[in-house]
Amino acid sequence: MKTNLPRPVVIGIAGGTGSGKTTVAEVILERAGAGNIALLPQDAYYKDLSALPEAQRKVVNFDHPDSLETSLLVQHIHELQSGQSVDVPVYDFANHARTQRTIRVKPQPVILVEGILIFADEALRQLFDVKIFVDTPADIRFIRRLERDIHERGRTVESVIHQYQTTVRPMHMEFVEPSKRHADVIIPEGGLNTVAMDMVVARIESLLSQVVAGG
Repeated sequence: MKTNLPRPVVIGIAGGTGSGKTTVAEVILERAGAGNIALLPQDAYYKDLSALPEAQRKVVNFDHPDSLETSLLVQHIHELQSGQSVDVPVYDFANHARTQRTIRVKPQPVILVEGILIFADEALRQLFDVKIFVDTPADIRFIRRLERDIHERGRTVESVIHQYQTTVRPMHMEFVEPSKRHADVIIPEGGLNTVAMDMVVARIESLLSQVVAGG
């Protein structure tokens, strides 16, 4: 069902794997009000590989833009902008496939999109009113990814290291790092950078007040 909300503000948060994008998003949600924000994680939009044999799924390059159904993410942003709710896919990272479940996201004054490759795609970039890049040293990002993939995604240490060396790091250098030049704001240390977060949240609150006021 469409609403009469003014056009929402669309904010993109990009950065390498383990950079702290999710922490930045959580700080924004907490301080700007989760009830005002529709969150779209790019990770939810990986292509469904359930039709492929398990061995083939494991060798897919998940750090390349082609592994994502970006057209669906773009469509969902447009639908939220027009006041429609969307059903965001739920991805099973242990099995490299979409589940049958979805998460209903309702239109809000702010649309927050978070992912490593969102600034590498021109169609997505054109939708963002504010582009934030979280810049964190590679060694810290690797340690965070190692811990996350082992504890949350059922991976082994060996598989995480192999994936990092063969796809994660090369794709970061080819797609993620160059996309930093498109950012309006670069935040070193992510959500732990309180000065930068104060500035970002203040800007978002200002934009939010304009949207709510119908400006």
